[in-house]
Amino acid sequence: MELKSYLKTQKTNIDGFLRDYLSPLDIPPRLKEAMQYSLGAGGKRLRPVLVLAAHDAVGGKSRAAVAVGAAIEMIHTYSLIHDDLPAMDNDDFRRGKPTCHRVFGEAMAILAGDGLLTQAFEILSDPSHMEEVPAEVCVRVVGEVARGAGSTGMVGGQVLDMISEGSDIDAAALQNMHLRKTGALIRASVAAGALLGGADDEGLEALRGYGTKIGLAFQVADDILDVTRTEEELGKSTSDVARGKRTYPSLYGLEGARAMAETLVTEALKSLKGFDGGATPLREIARYIITRAH
Repeated sequence: MELKSYLKTQKTNIDGFLRDYLSPLDIPPRLKEAMQYSLGAGGKRLRPVLVLAAHDAVGGKSRAAVAVGAAIEMIHTYSLIHDDLPAMDNDDFRRGKPTCHRVFGEAMAILAGDGLLTQAFEILSDPSHMEEVPAEVCVRVVGEVARGAGSTGMVGGQVLDMISEGSDIDAAALQNMHLRKTGALIRASVAAGALLGGADDEGLEALRGYGTKIGLAFQVADDILDVTRTEEELGKSTSDVARGKRTYPSLYGLEGARAMAETLVTEALKSLKGFDGGATPLREIARYIITRAH
């Protein structure tokens, strides 16, 4: 399997859904523009691709996988809009483009994030997007996504990140923060895809384990890129180190962080040992996560 082609195809599917879904909605024009601006600002669409890849790994046939992936991308985008605000990381650029609040103002950026988060759950609960998915599965998917995005997951991780800035937190605290802030929504993406695909309990737990490991590996890789790439290459203006944040390279050194990322990917691949060739995209994505350039 050629991963680059796979990622491009799935990204096209997700982008098409997002465009077709938002365009006809009766949203105040300036708010819609802000939402579309941030959704269209680039990005790998990793989380929705993981929904689709996990769905395929268990032999799923649900047409709802693209819709669920798109909903999760909306949630991820809302988190980036809010993360960039002056009250949080105060970033002027995201993926090489001015951040939402720099273009539309802080108030509209907050509302654009709120709108994306809420629309995501509208998609997840809309029978026209979730047709043929049993009601019990729909409820479980909503639960997985809510936990991944909420106060016990991503939002809670952002709080831990904010209150730890400038302090020398230890390895356990750093891992707990990133398992929530970055890892929880990645794990939820994999679990949601598995549920849609009809995974049994054993398969679901194995895929959750995979999601946990690659979620943490993604953050370790991000921390490495933060100190090895320029601002132009990363498309953002301020590094985590410059903000006084504890990172994996600052705790373990650059080579130690690289070794940790490799170990996490190895453990993630072990979680897939019970799956056949249908899980090839998941295997390739795990390797890609720590070899990407941005």
